[in-house]
Amino acid sequence: MSSFDLEALECLAAIIEEGGFERAAQRLHVTQSAVSQRLRALETQIGVVLVVRSRPVQLTAAGHLLLKHTRLMRLLRADLERDLKELAPGLGSSAGEDERIAIAINADSIATWALPALDALTLDGQAFEVIADDQDFTHEWLRSGQVLGCVTTVSQALRGCRVVALGSMPYVAVAAPDYANSHCPDGITPANFRRLLFVAFNRKDDLQAEFVGQAVGLSQVAVRQSFVPSSDGQVRAAMAGWGATVVPELLVREHLQQGRLVNIAPEHVRPVALYWHCWKLESQLLDALSHALTSAARVSLKPST
Repeated sequence: MSSFDLEALECLAAIIEEGGFERAAQRLHVTQSAVSQRLRALETQIGVVLVVRSRPVQLTAAGHLLLKHTRLMRLLRADLERDLKELAPGLGSSAGEDERIAIAINADSIATWALPALDALTLDGQAFEVIADDQDFTHEWLRSGQVLGCVTTVSQALRGCRVVALGSMPYVAVAAPDYANSHCPDGITPANFRRLLFVAFNRKDDLQAEFVGQAVGLSQVAVRQSFVPSSDGQVRAAMAGWGATVVPELLVREHLQQGRLVNIAPEHVRPVALYWHCWKLESQLLDALSHALTSAARVSLKPST
């Protein structure tokens, strides 16, 4: 197979990562016409359509394969730069928009332990694109080739990837003291849970209902919910009296100690096991990233049972 033009591959990636041709052109510092020409040349070389010109633009199956290849090339370039810097410490970083390493991490890990794990790598000049999603769905970003690693609840290794158990994150149900006193003075019970309003991350978030079901001894429940797509936002909404929320104990530990929130189901904790998946590749950067995340997880998370 003939080699692919790197500029054309990065053009394809920019279209998807920026959400369209105009923003891709701005990122690549070329005209929108040039973006279209590079993509068209790549599609001609492959012989298939790579991008569906919809809003937002979508990759075809072949487009997903080339995007994964492009991200792999970025990883190889990042490894090369790290090696060159060791040989020539004065070498400056040349990382730009197309040198970011993309990983998907669940929002609760981003809000608690995961970002500090990346400090050393970022201070060394590595750029990241951290994509937030629900912990049950981050692996889909890896499966589609849009990231090189993810933190997820999925325990089985994806094809072509390796998996490491990170540990367990305990979740608790909390509310502002006034809300708890007026709506559930005796905690979450079978008699009152339907009257409570829970602040969930988004419509994918089934943790609220699962926790309540466990707390009241029912296999399946429906709960009233508001949606705030931010872990910290869920906590702030609960402190403002919007309702109750089920969030990592690590995220609300200080608020519970200071009395800004109360645990409305103190006898119930829901552990969520997390795993790190990444491509099965020989890469110093990927090894360093995996080590950083697993080391931080050992400090912050509970051992998996």
